[in-house]
Amino acid sequence: MILVSSCLAGLEVRYDGTHSLDHKISKLIEENKAIPVCPELLGGFSTPREPAEIIGGNGEDVLDGKAKVVEKSGRDVTELYIKGAYTTLKKAKNVNATVVVLKENSPSCGSSVIYNGEFIGEKIDGNGVTTALLKRNGLRVISEEQFADNFDEII
Repeated sequence: MILVSSCLAGLEVRYDGTHSLDHKISKLIEENKAIPVCPELLGGFSTPREPAEIIGGNGEDVLDGKAKVVEKSGRDVTELYIKGAYTTLKKAKNVNATVVVLKENSPSCGSSVIYNGEFIGEKIDGNGVTTALLKRNGLRVISEEQFADNFDEII
């Protein structure tokens, strides 16, 4: 089973109420080979919501208490991101996920790139909070770009 970001499945759950539909991922869901998940909604957020970025590091640093996730207005939402990450981990284990495909750049789901925490559109190398937790627990997490590049090997 593959766990995928809900926004990649076409669900309008991104912070701004949009989606990032990936047709191959949508097809996998239709074929019951993938299950959508949104760590931010599982953490307690609604859609739409204020944009958030990791300040002071990356997802690993958030899990270690060295960085935090903050909304653009300044509200610390770290605990909600951590809650969503742990709920996603539980779901991945429950469905015996072999691969998790998450949306790049997100403070939850980024698997190689996230925004730099300054809300200026600049990105840095790093994992989001959910990706960091899943990787710590031995799960293979990839971005939608890596999924497209390795589709035949994964499916």
